[in-house]
Amino acid sequence: MLKKFVNVKDEEVGSVLLSFVYFFTLMCGYAILKPLRDEMATAGGVKNVAWVFTATFVVMLVVVPVFSALVARWPRQRVIPLVYRFFLLNLLGFFVVMKLGGVPREQLARVFFVWVSVYNLFVVSIFWSFMADLFESEQGRRLFGFIAGGGTVGLLVGPFLVKHLAEPLGATNLMLITAVLLEVSARCVRRLSHRAVVVRPREAAAEAPVGGGVFDGLRLLFSSPLLLGLGLQILLYASTSTFLYNQQAHIVASVASGSDARTAAFANIDFWVQALTLVLQTLVAGRLMARFGLGLALAVAPLVTAIGSFWLAMVPSMLVLIAFKSLRGATHYSLERPAREVLFTSVDREAKYKSKGFIDTVVYRGSDSVSSWLYTGLDKLGMSTSALSLATIPLAGLWLAVSLWLARLARKPEPSAPALASPVDAARRPAA
Repeated sequence: MLKKFVNVKDEEVGSVLLSFVYFFTLMCGYAILKPLRDEMATAGGVKNVAWVFTATFVVMLVVVPVFSALVARWPRQRVIPLVYRFFLLNLLGFFVVMKLGGVPREQLARVFFVWVSVYNLFVVSIFWSFMADLFESEQGRRLFGFIAGGGTVGLLVGPFLVKHLAEPLGATNLMLITAVLLEVSARCVRRLSHRAVVVRPREAAAEAPVGGGVFDGLRLLFSSPLLLGLGLQILLYASTSTFLYNQQAHIVASVASGSDARTAAFANIDFWVQALTLVLQTLVAGRLMARFGLGLALAVAPLVTAIGSFWLAMVPSMLVLIAFKSLRGATHYSLERPAREVLFTSVDREAKYKSKGFIDTVVYRGSDSVSSWLYTGLDKLGMSTSALSLATIPLAGLWLAVSLWLARLARKPEPSAPALASPVDAARRPAA
Protein backbone atom coordinates (compact mmCIF):
# COMPACT_ATOMS: atom_id res chain seq x y z
CA MET A 1 0.00 0.00 0.00
CA LEU A 2 2.77 2.45 0.95
CA LYS A 3 4.52 1.88 -2.37
CA LYS A 4 1.58 3.49 -4.17
CA PHE A 5 2.49 6.82 -2.60
CA VAL A 6 6.26 6.72 -2.10
CA ASN A 7 9.22 5.01 -3.74
CA VAL A 8 10.14 2.82 -0.76
CA LYS A 9 11.96 -0.51 -0.71
CA ASP A 10 10.67 -3.49 1.26
CA GLU A 11 13.46 -3.36 3.84
CA GLU A 12 12.82 0.36 4.45
CA VAL A 13 9.08 0.20 5.15
CA GLY A 14 9.33 -0.35 8.91
CA SER A 15 11.82 2.47 9.43
CA VAL A 16 9.87 4.88 7.23
CA LEU A 17 6.59 4.23 9.04
CA LEU A 18 8.27 4.61 12.44
CA SER A 19 9.82 7.89 11.31
CA PHE A 20 6.41 9.07 10.07
CA VAL A 21 4.85 8.27 13.48
CA TYR A 22 7.79 9.89 15.28
CA PHE A 23 7.35 13.20 13.42
CA PHE A 24 3.57 12.98 13.77
CA THR A 25 3.78 12.76 17.57
CA LEU A 26 6.19 15.72 17.76
CA MET A 27 4.13 18.05 15.59
CA CYS A 28 0.74 16.95 16.93
CA GLY A 29 1.98 17.70 20.43
CA TYR A 30 3.19 21.14 19.34
CA ALA A 31 -0.10 21.85 17.55
CA ILE A 32 -1.92 21.15 20.83
CA LEU A 33 0.34 23.55 22.74
CA LYS A 34 0.22 26.36 20.17
CA PRO A 35 -3.43 27.47 20.73
CA LEU A 36 -2.84 27.39 24.50
CA ARG A 37 0.28 29.50 24.06
CA ASP A 38 -1.51 32.00 21.82
CA GLU A 39 -4.48 32.29 24.18
CA MET A 40 -2.18 32.89 27.15
CA ALA A 41 -0.22 35.43 25.14
CA THR A 42 -3.41 37.35 24.33
CA ALA A 43 -4.70 37.23 27.90
CA GLY A 44 -1.27 37.94 29.39
CA GLY A 45 -0.40 40.83 27.16
CA VAL A 46 2.40 39.25 25.09
CA LYS A 47 2.14 41.51 22.06
CA ASN A 48 5.71 42.42 21.15
CA VAL A 49 6.78 39.77 18.65
CA ALA A 50 10.28 41.24 18.34
CA TRP A 51 10.80 40.90 22.11
CA VAL A 52 9.64 37.27 22.07
CA PHE A 53 11.99 36.36 19.20
CA THR A 54 14.89 38.06 20.97
CA ALA A 55 14.22 36.24 24.25
CA THR A 56 14.01 32.92 22.38
CA PHE A 57 17.30 33.68 20.61
CA VAL A 58 19.04 34.29 23.95
CA VAL A 59 17.72 31.02 25.38
CA MET A 60 18.93 29.17 22.29
CA LEU A 61 22.45 30.50 22.88
CA VAL A 62 22.42 28.60 26.17
CA VAL A 63 20.58 25.44 25.07
CA VAL A 64 22.59 24.58 21.95
CA PRO A 65 26.02 24.27 23.68
CA VAL A 66 24.43 22.07 26.35
CA PHE A 67 23.05 19.73 23.67
CA SER A 68 26.45 19.70 21.93
CA ALA A 69 28.10 18.65 25.19
CA LEU A 70 25.61 15.80 25.61
CA VAL A 71 26.02 14.35 22.09
CA ALA A 72 29.80 14.65 22.43
CA ARG A 73 29.74 12.26 25.39
CA TRP A 74 26.70 10.00 24.99
CA PRO A 75 25.21 8.04 22.05
CA ARG A 76 22.22 9.41 20.18
CA GLN A 77 19.82 6.67 21.33
CA ARG A 78 20.42 7.90 24.88
CA VAL A 79 20.68 11.67 24.36
CA ILE A 80 17.59 12.26 22.20
CA PRO A 81 15.12 10.47 24.52
CA LEU A 82 16.78 12.27 27.44
CA VAL A 83 16.17 15.66 25.81
CA TYR A 84 12.53 14.83 25.01
CA ARG A 85 11.90 13.67 28.57
CA PHE A 86 13.50 16.85 29.90
CA PHE A 87 10.97 18.86 27.89
CA LEU A 88 8.26 16.49 29.13
CA LEU A 89 9.18 17.31 32.75
CA ASN A 90 9.15 21.03 31.88
CA LEU A 91 5.65 20.60 30.47
CA LEU A 92 4.42 18.81 33.57
CA GLY A 93 5.89 21.64 35.64
CA PHE A 94 3.90 24.22 33.66
CA PHE A 95 0.80 22.07 34.06
CA VAL A 96 1.16 21.99 37.85
CA VAL A 97 1.81 25.76 38.05
CA MET A 98 -1.23 26.53 35.89
CA LYS A 99 -3.42 24.24 37.98
CA LEU A 100 -2.25 25.60 41.32
CA GLY A 101 -2.13 29.27 40.29
CA GLY A 102 -0.26 31.84 42.34
CA VAL A 103 1.99 33.03 39.47
CA PRO A 104 0.96 36.30 37.79
CA ARG A 105 -0.72 35.54 34.46
CA GLU A 106 1.43 37.94 32.43
CA GLN A 107 4.73 36.55 33.73
CA LEU A 108 3.64 32.96 33.18
CA ALA A 109 2.41 33.79 29.66
CA ARG A 110 5.76 35.31 28.68
CA VAL A 111 7.77 32.39 30.01
CA PHE A 112 5.47 29.80 28.43
CA PHE A 113 5.50 31.63 25.07
CA VAL A 114 9.30 31.60 24.94
CA TRP A 115 9.46 27.99 26.16
CA VAL A 116 7.09 26.75 23.43
CA SER A 117 9.09 28.68 20.80
CA VAL A 118 12.33 27.04 22.00
CA TYR A 119 10.67 23.63 22.31
CA ASN A 120 9.28 23.66 18.77
CA LEU A 121 12.51 24.62 17.04
CA PHE A 122 14.71 22.36 19.14
CA VAL A 123 12.75 19.10 18.99
CA VAL A 124 12.24 19.44 15.22
CA SER A 125 15.95 20.17 14.66
CA ILE A 126 16.88 17.05 16.65
CA PHE A 127 14.38 15.00 14.63
CA TRP A 128 15.95 15.98 11.31
CA SER A 129 19.49 15.50 12.67
CA PHE A 130 18.47 11.96 13.57
CA MET A 131 16.92 11.36 10.15
CA ALA A 132 20.07 12.63 8.41
CA ASP A 133 22.10 10.19 10.54
CA LEU A 134 19.82 7.21 9.80
CA PHE A 135 19.36 7.56 6.05
CA GLU A 136 21.73 7.98 3.13
CA SER A 137 21.38 10.88 0.68
CA GLU A 138 19.76 8.67 -1.98
CA GLN A 139 17.22 7.44 0.56
CA GLY A 140 16.52 10.95 1.75
CA ARG A 141 15.63 12.09 -1.76
CA ARG A 142 13.03 9.33 -1.98
CA LEU A 143 11.73 9.22 1.58
CA PHE A 144 12.10 12.56 3.38
CA GLY A 145 9.09 14.11 1.66
CA PHE A 146 6.82 11.34 2.90
CA ILE A 147 8.37 11.32 6.37
CA ALA A 148 7.81 15.09 6.58
CA GLY A 149 4.14 14.33 5.86
CA GLY A 150 3.91 12.81 9.33
CA GLY A 151 4.49 16.26 10.79
CA THR A 152 1.86 17.79 8.53
CA VAL A 153 -0.72 15.20 9.61
CA GLY A 154 0.18 16.04 13.19
CA LEU A 155 -0.38 19.74 12.54
CA LEU A 156 -3.85 18.89 11.19
CA VAL A 157 -4.83 16.45 13.96
CA GLY A 158 -3.59 18.63 16.83
CA PRO A 159 -5.98 21.57 16.22
CA PHE A 160 -8.82 19.09 15.63
CA LEU A 161 -8.22 17.61 19.09
CA VAL A 162 -8.07 21.06 20.67
CA LYS A 163 -11.29 22.12 18.96
CA HIS A 164 -13.25 19.12 20.24
CA LEU A 165 -11.60 18.53 23.63
CA ALA A 166 -10.67 21.98 24.97
CA GLU A 167 -14.10 22.74 26.43
CA PRO A 168 -15.12 19.32 27.83
CA LEU A 169 -11.66 18.52 29.27
CA GLY A 170 -10.23 22.00 29.84
CA ALA A 171 -7.48 23.53 27.69
CA THR A 172 -4.77 23.15 30.34
CA ASN A 173 -5.47 19.40 30.67
CA LEU A 174 -4.63 18.95 26.99
CA MET A 175 -0.99 19.51 27.91
CA LEU A 176 -1.02 15.96 29.25
CA ILE A 177 -1.75 14.67 25.73
CA THR A 178 1.40 16.43 24.50
CA ALA A 179 3.34 14.84 27.36
CA VAL A 180 2.18 11.37 26.28
CA LEU A 181 3.07 12.12 22.65
CA LEU A 182 6.57 13.23 23.71
CA GLU A 183 7.08 9.90 25.46
CA VAL A 184 5.98 8.10 22.28
CA SER A 185 8.54 10.17 20.34
CA ALA A 186 11.28 9.09 22.75
CA ARG A 187 10.30 5.45 22.32
CA CYS A 188 10.33 5.83 18.51
CA VAL A 189 13.96 6.95 18.75
CA ARG A 190 14.84 3.79 20.65
CA ARG A 191 13.05 1.58 18.13
CA LEU A 192 14.60 3.31 15.13
CA SER A 193 18.09 3.12 16.63
CA HIS A 194 17.76 -0.64 16.97
CA ARG A 195 16.01 -1.52 13.73
CA ALA A 196 16.65 1.26 11.19
CA VAL A 197 17.67 -0.07 7.78
CA VAL A 198 20.22 2.16 6.11
CA VAL A 199 22.39 1.79 3.04
CA ARG A 200 25.57 2.83 4.82
CA PRO A 201 27.33 0.00 6.70
CA ARG A 202 25.97 -0.53 10.21
CA GLU A 203 29.02 -0.06 12.40
CA ALA A 204 29.27 0.19 16.16
CA ALA A 205 30.56 3.74 15.71
CA ALA A 206 27.19 4.79 14.29
CA GLU A 207 25.70 4.37 17.77
CA ALA A 208 28.71 5.79 19.63
CA PRO A 209 28.99 9.34 21.02
CA VAL A 210 29.74 12.01 18.43
CA GLY A 211 32.81 13.19 20.34
CA GLY A 212 34.61 16.51 19.94
CA GLY A 213 34.24 19.73 21.91
CA VAL A 214 31.17 21.76 22.81
CA PHE A 215 31.89 24.52 20.28
CA ASP A 216 33.26 22.35 17.45
CA GLY A 217 29.90 22.55 15.66
CA LEU A 218 30.30 26.32 15.37
CA ARG A 219 33.86 25.98 14.11
CA LEU A 220 32.78 23.37 11.59
CA LEU A 221 30.09 25.78 10.38
CA PHE A 222 32.68 28.41 9.45
CA SER A 223 35.05 25.89 7.88
CA SER A 224 32.56 24.28 5.48
CA PRO A 225 31.11 26.07 2.42
CA LEU A 226 28.12 23.70 2.48
CA LEU A 227 27.28 24.41 6.12
CA LEU A 228 27.78 28.15 5.64
CA GLY A 229 25.44 28.04 2.67
CA LEU A 230 22.83 26.15 4.69
CA GLY A 231 23.14 28.74 7.46
CA LEU A 232 22.66 31.59 5.00
CA GLN A 233 19.71 29.81 3.43
CA ILE A 234 17.87 29.43 6.76
CA LEU A 235 18.68 33.04 7.65
CA LEU A 236 17.08 34.29 4.43
CA TYR A 237 14.08 31.97 4.79
CA ALA A 238 13.47 33.17 8.35
CA SER A 239 13.83 36.83 7.31
CA THR A 240 11.24 36.53 4.56
CA SER A 241 8.97 34.59 6.93
CA THR A 242 9.11 37.35 9.53
CA PHE A 243 8.29 40.05 6.98
CA LEU A 244 5.40 37.98 5.64
CA TYR A 245 4.12 37.24 9.15
CA ASN A 246 3.90 40.96 9.88
CA GLN A 247 2.30 41.63 6.49
CA GLN A 248 -0.29 38.99 7.28
CA ALA A 249 -1.12 40.69 10.59
CA HIS A 250 -1.63 44.04 8.83
CA ILE A 251 -3.85 42.67 6.07
CA VAL A 252 -5.96 40.47 8.35
CA ALA A 253 -6.47 43.38 10.77
CA SER A 254 -7.60 45.62 7.92
CA VAL A 255 -10.23 43.24 6.53
CA ALA A 256 -11.35 41.23 9.59
CA SER A 257 -13.03 43.08 12.44
CA GLY A 258 -13.15 41.44 15.84
CA SER A 259 -11.20 38.67 17.53
CA ASP A 260 -13.39 35.85 16.19
CA ALA A 261 -13.09 37.02 12.58
CA ARG A 262 -9.31 37.35 12.83
CA THR A 263 -9.01 33.91 14.41
CA ALA A 264 -11.11 32.41 11.61
CA ALA A 265 -8.94 34.16 9.00
CA PHE A 266 -5.71 32.80 10.49
CA ALA A 267 -7.23 29.31 10.78
CA ASN A 268 -8.29 29.42 7.12
CA ILE A 269 -4.75 30.26 6.04
CA ASP A 270 -3.23 27.52 8.21
CA PHE A 271 -5.71 24.93 6.94
CA TRP A 272 -4.90 25.50 3.28
CA VAL A 273 -1.15 25.55 3.97
CA GLN A 274 -1.29 22.17 5.71
CA ALA A 275 -3.75 20.58 3.27
CA LEU A 276 -1.72 21.52 0.19
CA THR A 277 1.52 20.57 1.97
CA LEU A 278 0.22 17.07 2.73
CA VAL A 279 -0.74 16.46 -0.90
CA LEU A 280 2.70 17.53 -2.15
CA GLN A 281 4.57 15.62 0.56
CA THR A 282 2.85 12.30 0.01
CA LEU A 283 2.43 12.36 -3.77
CA VAL A 284 5.04 14.67 -5.30
CA ALA A 285 8.12 15.46 -3.19
CA GLY A 286 9.93 12.11 -3.20
CA ARG A 287 9.44 11.42 -6.89
CA LEU A 288 10.37 14.98 -7.87
CA MET A 289 13.65 14.95 -5.89
CA ALA A 290 14.56 11.46 -7.11
CA ARG A 291 13.94 12.38 -10.75
CA PHE A 292 15.06 16.02 -11.03
CA GLY A 293 17.51 16.33 -8.14
CA LEU A 294 17.61 18.85 -5.31
CA GLY A 295 17.92 22.02 -7.38
CA LEU A 296 14.26 22.26 -8.38
CA ALA A 297 13.01 21.31 -4.90
CA LEU A 298 15.21 23.97 -3.28
CA ALA A 299 14.30 26.67 -5.79
CA VAL A 300 10.49 26.54 -5.75
CA ALA A 301 9.86 28.15 -2.32
CA PRO A 302 12.08 31.24 -2.83
CA LEU A 303 10.67 31.69 -6.34
CA VAL A 304 7.11 31.54 -4.98
CA THR A 305 8.13 34.03 -2.26
CA ALA A 306 9.46 36.55 -4.79
CA ILE A 307 6.45 36.29 -7.10
CA GLY A 308 3.98 36.23 -4.22
CA SER A 309 5.52 39.29 -2.54
CA PHE A 310 5.20 41.27 -5.77
CA TRP A 311 1.61 40.08 -6.19
CA LEU A 312 0.79 41.02 -2.59
CA ALA A 313 2.34 44.47 -3.06
CA MET A 314 0.16 45.09 -6.11
CA VAL A 315 -3.01 43.56 -4.67
CA PRO A 316 -2.89 43.50 -0.82
CA SER A 317 -6.08 41.48 -0.38
CA MET A 318 -7.10 38.54 1.78
CA LEU A 319 -7.57 36.27 -1.25
CA VAL A 320 -4.04 36.97 -2.49
CA LEU A 321 -2.65 36.50 1.01
CA ILE A 322 -4.30 33.07 1.40
CA ALA A 323 -3.11 31.93 -2.04
CA PHE A 324 0.43 33.21 -1.44
CA LYS A 325 0.77 31.78 2.07
CA SER A 326 -0.68 28.43 1.00
CA LEU A 327 1.70 28.00 -1.95
CA ARG A 328 4.73 29.26 -0.06
CA GLY A 329 4.08 27.13 3.02
CA ALA A 330 3.31 24.04 0.98
CA THR A 331 6.40 24.31 -1.23
CA HIS A 332 8.64 25.01 1.77
CA TYR A 333 7.43 22.14 3.97
CA SER A 334 6.97 19.58 1.20
CA LEU A 335 9.91 20.36 -1.12
CA GLU A 336 12.46 22.88 0.18
CA ARG A 337 12.68 21.64 3.78
CA PRO A 338 13.07 17.91 2.95
CA ALA A 339 15.61 18.78 0.22
CA ARG A 340 17.61 20.87 2.69
CA GLU A 341 17.60 17.97 5.16
CA VAL A 342 18.94 15.68 2.41
CA LEU A 343 22.00 17.95 2.19
CA PHE A 344 22.80 17.20 5.83
CA THR A 345 23.11 13.47 5.05
CA SER A 346 26.44 14.21 3.33
CA VAL A 347 28.19 15.83 6.32
CA ASP A 348 29.83 14.02 9.24
CA ARG A 349 27.98 13.18 12.44
CA GLU A 350 29.45 16.06 14.43
CA ALA A 351 28.08 18.55 11.91
CA LYS A 352 24.69 16.79 11.88
CA TYR A 353 24.18 17.06 15.62
CA LYS A 354 26.13 20.23 16.46
CA SER A 355 26.35 22.56 13.45
CA LYS A 356 22.84 21.66 12.31
CA GLY A 357 21.42 22.40 15.75
CA PHE A 358 23.08 25.81 15.74
CA ILE A 359 21.75 26.62 12.26
CA ASP A 360 18.20 25.41 12.93
CA THR A 361 17.81 27.21 16.24
CA VAL A 362 20.28 30.04 16.92
CA VAL A 363 20.62 31.24 13.32
CA TYR A 364 16.88 30.82 12.68
CA ARG A 365 15.71 32.71 15.76
CA GLY A 366 18.52 35.26 15.48
CA SER A 367 17.28 36.08 11.99
CA ASP A 368 13.71 36.32 13.34
CA SER A 369 14.84 38.75 16.02
CA VAL A 370 16.81 41.05 13.72
CA SER A 371 14.12 40.96 11.02
CA SER A 372 11.37 41.75 13.54
CA TRP A 373 13.16 44.82 14.84
CA LEU A 374 13.96 45.90 11.26
CA TYR A 375 10.33 45.52 10.19
CA THR A 376 9.16 47.41 13.28
CA GLY A 377 11.57 50.24 12.49
CA LEU A 378 10.54 50.50 8.84
CA ASP A 379 6.88 50.40 9.83
CA LYS A 380 7.35 53.24 12.32
CA LEU A 381 9.12 55.28 9.65
CA GLY A 382 5.86 55.18 7.69
CA MET A 383 6.76 52.61 5.03
CA SER A 384 3.57 51.37 3.35
CA THR A 385 2.37 47.77 3.36
CA SER A 386 3.06 47.48 -0.37
CA ALA A 387 6.58 48.87 0.01
CA LEU A 388 7.32 46.40 2.79
CA SER A 389 6.14 43.56 0.53
CA LEU A 390 8.46 44.75 -2.22
CA ALA A 391 11.34 44.87 0.27
CA THR A 392 10.99 41.08 0.64
CA ILE A 393 11.77 40.44 -3.05
CA PRO A 394 15.57 41.06 -2.90
CA LEU A 395 15.80 38.73 0.10
CA ALA A 396 13.87 36.06 -1.82
CA GLY A 397 16.17 36.55 -4.81
CA LEU A 398 19.26 36.03 -2.68
CA TRP A 399 17.60 33.00 -1.06
CA LEU A 400 17.01 31.54 -4.54
CA ALA A 401 20.64 32.12 -5.56
CA VAL A 402 21.97 30.46 -2.40
CA SER A 403 19.61 27.49 -2.89
CA LEU A 404 20.77 26.88 -6.45
CA TRP A 405 24.40 27.20 -5.37
CA LEU A 406 23.81 24.62 -2.63
CA ALA A 407 22.27 22.22 -5.15
CA ARG A 408 25.39 22.50 -7.34
CA LEU A 409 27.69 22.17 -4.33
CA ALA A 410 25.85 19.01 -3.24
CA ARG A 411 27.00 17.27 -6.41
CA LYS A 412 30.62 17.61 -5.24
CA PRO A 413 32.05 15.68 -2.28
CA GLU A 414 32.28 17.81 0.87
CA PRO A 415 35.97 18.25 1.86
CA SER A 416 36.83 16.78 5.22
CA ALA A 417 38.29 18.80 8.06
CA PRO A 418 40.69 16.44 9.87
CA ALA A 419 41.46 18.88 12.67
CA LEU A 420 37.81 19.13 13.55
CA ALA A 421 36.67 15.59 12.86
CA SER A 422 35.29 13.72 15.83
CA PRO A 423 37.22 10.71 17.20
CA VAL A 424 34.35 8.46 16.10
CA ASP A 425 34.45 9.62 12.48
CA ALA A 426 38.22 9.44 12.43
CA ALA A 427 38.08 5.84 13.62
CA ARG A 428 35.66 4.95 10.83
CA ARG A 429 37.98 6.11 8.03
CA PRO A 430 39.93 3.28 6.37
CA ALA A 431 43.68 3.36 6.74
CA ALA A 432 45.62 4.78 3.82
